[in-house]
Amino acid sequence: MDRRQFLLAGSSLAAALPFGARAQEAIPARIGYIPIIGTAPIFVANGEGWLKQAGIAPAFTVFESGPNMIQALASGTIDLYVAGVAPLAVARSRGVDIRVVASTATGENVFVAAPALAKFFTTGTSAAAAFKAHKAATGKPARLATQPAGSVPNTVLQYWLWEVAKADKGDVEIVPMGIDATQQAVLAGAVEGAIVREPALTIIQTRNPGIKLIAGGEDVFPGQPGTVVAVSGAFATKNPDAVQKLVSSLVKAADVLVKTPAKAAPHVGAALGKGIVDPALIEKALTSPATRFEIDPRKIIEPARAMQAYQVKLGSLEKELPFDGLFETQYYERAIKG
Repeated sequence: MDRRQFLLAGSSLAAALPFGARAQEAIPARIGYIPIIGTAPIFVANGEGWLKQAGIAPAFTVFESGPNMIQALASGTIDLYVAGVAPLAVARSRGVDIRVVASTATGENVFVAAPALAKFFTTGTSAAAAFKAHKAATGKPARLATQPAGSVPNTVLQYWLWEVAKADKGDVEIVPMGIDATQQAVLAGAVEGAIVREPALTIIQTRNPGIKLIAGGEDVFPGQPGTVVAVSGAFATKNPDAVQKLVSSLVKAADVLVKTPAKAAPHVGAALGKGIVDPALIEKALTSPATRFEIDPRKIIEPARAMQAYQVKLGSLEKELPFDGLFETQYYERAIKG
């Protein structure tokens, strides 16, 4: 056999081999995310090299809120969504094939008061009374920043105000804005309070200790569902093995985040802090009371239903939408068995 015949024979043999026996090409994955600590598992999985081992080549794009990401999902410009669960049932009702394959964090959204409002939250004073006292003293309702209507932060803020605190609607004003703008507005005193998530909570309290944590995640919405990883139907159908490996890597990442946050902090800081936030601050945010990593999507299905029902009550959603096909738990179930 001459050299040409040898090479041709080798090419024919390679073509006959199953895909797994040949060098596997990396699968491009366009990942949209919001800049909060709840997204940390995906960045730890990437930083530890587990996405690469799964055959995934990620390209990350940051968004200001989950609702803002829905258009990108609808147009097919992202494959993975890493943000709050609330907008996804709405997206499916509009024909967007999106599937939640993992949770990442729960109870993330907390309410903080800037110093001008915090001074009214004294021992024994109810939240409703504090808001009323602020208005009596200033002549103006307290301005409270949160993300747009339909988002998890907006929904939980309204639940806490109207259902838990029983605040008078004339005593507060809800101001929708993006995540970064919310952080800056609280620090600048442009708003009197806000719903924030980590690392914003740690950042603003470090810069101004007068900013007070008023209500934790369980206080503002019991069982509060938070950030999830969802994949487009097209991506899941074409790359089921990659999705399985992705979820398995998220399980490992959560373990790192809980047990060795110092190891996880550089990966998270590189993504969320763009290298300019002190790694010690990121590590502190990872161990904050407002940070609860949870990958099991089964645990947030019923809380997500409750949140959707409240969105209907608020009028931000016309009617309750079916969850059929929204949650695909089999990837997580296989991951923990493996």
